[in-house]
Amino acid sequence: MSEFVYLYRGGERSNSPQQAEQVMQKWVAWMNELGEKGHLKDRGQPLELTGKVVRGKQGVITDGPYAESKDIVGGYTLVAAKDLAQAAELSKGCPIFESGGIVEVRPVMEM
Repeated sequence: MSEFVYLYRGGERSNSPQQAEQVMQKWVAWMNELGEKGHLKDRGQPLELTGKVVRGKQGVITDGPYAESKDIVGGYTLVAAKDLAQAAELSKGCPIFESGGIVEVRPVMEM
């Protein structure tokens, strides 16, 4: 099995604590299902919306990461799958799709 990272982008934030709890329960259930099937390597973490971008040889630092909120990586998860196709298929259960977000599925390069 190879390793893949899910990068979570976009999606609307919950408006109320009750909605946030319901969304969190869906995420926990999905992660538990991945784990039970032997695909979950690391649950990862959500990321703050703020950050810095460092560019070029001079190391210019600007606020970031992006102007478009839909492009901001909101978190990540590390999974194991036989190939990229299976990893992409496994991502279809992600709750982020219910709020208009996307999952970028990327193979982890073996060094």
